[in-house]
Amino acid sequence: MLTREANKRLSYIILVVPTLTLFLLFVILPILYSFFLGMTDWSGYGAFKFIGLQNFRVLFADRVFFIALRNNIYFILASTFGQIPVGFFIAYLLHRKLVAGRVFFESMFFLPMVVSTIVIAILWSNIFSPQIGALSVFLGRLLGKRNYVLPWMDNPNAAIFPICFVLVWKYSGFYMLIYLSALQKLPQDMIEAAAIDGARESQIFFRIIIPVLWTTVQTTIVLSISGSMRAFDLVFAMTRGGPAHSTELLATYMYNKTFEVYRYGYGSAISTMIVVISVLLIGSSMWLTGIRGRAERARS
Repeated sequence: MLTREANKRLSYIILVVPTLTLFLLFVILPILYSFFLGMTDWSGYGAFKFIGLQNFRVLFADRVFFIALRNNIYFILASTFGQIPVGFFIAYLLHRKLVAGRVFFESMFFLPMVVSTIVIAILWSNIFSPQIGALSVFLGRLLGKRNYVLPWMDNPNAAIFPICFVLVWKYSGFYMLIYLSALQKLPQDMIEAAAIDGARESQIFFRIIIPVLWTTVQTTIVLSISGSMRAFDLVFAMTRGGPAHSTELLATYMYNKTFEVYRYGYGSAISTMIVVISVLLIGSSMWLTGIRGRAERARS
């Protein structure tokens, strides 16, 4: 007969093993297989030609790879310092009833999330179009200039920034819902007591709400980093990485090398680096936000 403690441990193992098995089959094994392919020269047909770390050596000398990595960093910054604060601020306004029409605004801010990325890409490509774009026409009339051209999407040094704007516009509503859900679970008596004691709205926000929701903030930062590192569809639909690779992302570059020029080994090396960089960035963010969380708890 097993003891009660042994039964409890056995039940934990029985519950964990199926999930762990699926994780190994569908996450760990594909990553290991991708790493193996990254050490081959394979076109998708025929036998593998093992070349060791040659693909990775070429990768670290590849100018386009570092352009793509830089653009992914731009996406991470836009997500972390754009989507998250905007989503948090909107959720806070709606939760504290500082604006009227909560249901209407909640629906409007979440609407871009349920619209197809292809539709959004076509919409904003037309808005940002240098010749016939609505933004160029509007600025031309505002400045009193006929045939005014806003050359953002044709400028290799600036084309990534309109896409970052669209990224923030599309996904801020997702973070709004996360924070709105978290705010609804806050202990209201604590906020009411602070208000009775004369605390200002800013003091309630920074001294009570932020520390209590810091775990949610950590989670959203991880989501924003992981989402930015696997971003693909928006850039692919708007610019396909152009002009001159200036809007290339790691995922679009991997796609081009794998499925357009049939360098499966090189594309797998890029995908391996995406995993490695993602793990490093997520681990660093968790460590840094953990330090802030511990400081907040010590202060309170």
